Amino acid sequence: MSQDNPYPTDLFTGEVALVTGAGSGIGRGVAEWLSRCGATVLASDLHTARGEAVAEALRAAGGRAAFLQADLASPDGHAALAEAAAAQGPVSMLVHCASPPRPERQTVGAVTPEEWDAMVDTNLRSGFFLARKLGQQMVQAGLRGRMVFVTSLHAATPRNLPHYSAAKAGQVMLVRELARYFGPAGIRVNAVAPGAIPGGGFQGDFTALARKVPMGRVGSTEDIARAVVPLLSDRCMPYVTGAVLPVDGGLALGNWIENASALDE
Repeated sequence: MSQDNPYPTDLFTGEVALVTGAGSGIGRGVAEWLSRCGATVLASDLHTARGEAVAEALRAAGGRAAFLQADLASPDGHAALAEAAAAQGPVSMLVHCASPPRPERQTVGAVTPEEWDAMVDTNLRSGFFLARKLGQQMVQAGLRGRMVFVTSLHAATPRNLPHYSAAKAGQVMLVRELARYFGPAGIRVNAVAPGAIPGGGFQGDFTALARKVPMGRVGSTEDIARAVVPLLSDRCMPYVTGAVLPVDGGLALGNWIENASALDE
């Protein structure tokens, strides 16, 4: 351990972690922290240049990493990714961060069918089938695997992003279903619910938003990654499954959603 890394550097030595959406934001932060803790990281992203840059950075820092390109909005993207990941060695950890970009106000009247499908397919459909396939592989390999979904405070609070909020709400129930199903095999499934994170999906006035956070600041991708690590560790949280951990500095404790017209202007 070091001052910069409070976790043992051998915490995940010998394990392989697949991180979706690893090319930027929270996904990249998670990939970096898992690598610091000794995991071999399979950094998956839609964008090849971005994902390869992350894998190269992890290797340059002394870690073991590979890039896997995946389009999780496509019908067979999850299956291709599961196959590619299995070829790198048995995966014992999955962190599902991938989510399409979205504007901050894309109301009920504005979301197109294509945007709905891409959001739900990436977050929920691919999340389910990827987790199921990897979970089955963990069972076959006799691994006590762990999974973490990066959901959102908006799984419970509408925000004028109906496709995003619905997909994230679905992830919460999916985590519970997966946790019940795979629990007898010793596989744990949990989620984190980030608050406002610059560099994540949220785009807005962070200065104003910080005043609504009880802890007095918005979060960082590192805040989320450092919460994911103990959820994945059987040394830290061996008896936690089916849980959703808010990582928001207390933001959701108050009324932080701006009033908005019910109808599009």
